[in-house]
Amino acid sequence: MTTPDIRLVPKSDDETARWLPVAMAAYERARMTAGDSPEQAAAARRASQEQFFPDGRLIEGHFLFTILADDEDAGWLWLGPSPEGASWWIWDVAVHDSHRRRGIGRAAMILAEDIARSQGASEMRLNVFAYNEPAIRLYDELGYETAAVHKHKRL
Repeated sequence: MTTPDIRLVPKSDDETARWLPVAMAAYERARMTAGDSPEQAAAARRASQEQFFPDGRLIEGHFLFTILADDEDAGWLWLGPSPEGASWWIWDVAVHDSHRRRGIGRAAMILAEDIARSQGASEMRLNVFAYNEPAIRLYDELGYETAAVHKHKRL
């Protein structure tokens, strides 16, 4: 299988409005899979939306893209500076199930790093839940180092 042609295309306001509930629902599910209660996951979702999408639009200075693989919608990528501005973050990246295992996530991450560099970033950070082993392997292969480990135990 050949590696597809990967491009990042900015989402329009209408595309963002359609994407936001899908992405936030995925974030909420991921938090519950990682151990949050439904209430905690919903609160985290609300906080993220209020911080980064206060009027349904992404705050200034952040970038939200559709990942195109051979001109097909293969997922999304959101990146931007940290609230303190000291580093840049991959806030969310997802490759649709039908497009996985084709190098699309890797290519999108490399393009994200190029965009961050073009904006003056000297460091890229991200969070990944411990259950997401394929993503962890990819990030390790791309040179991301573990900066923190959070653990929990149900009582």
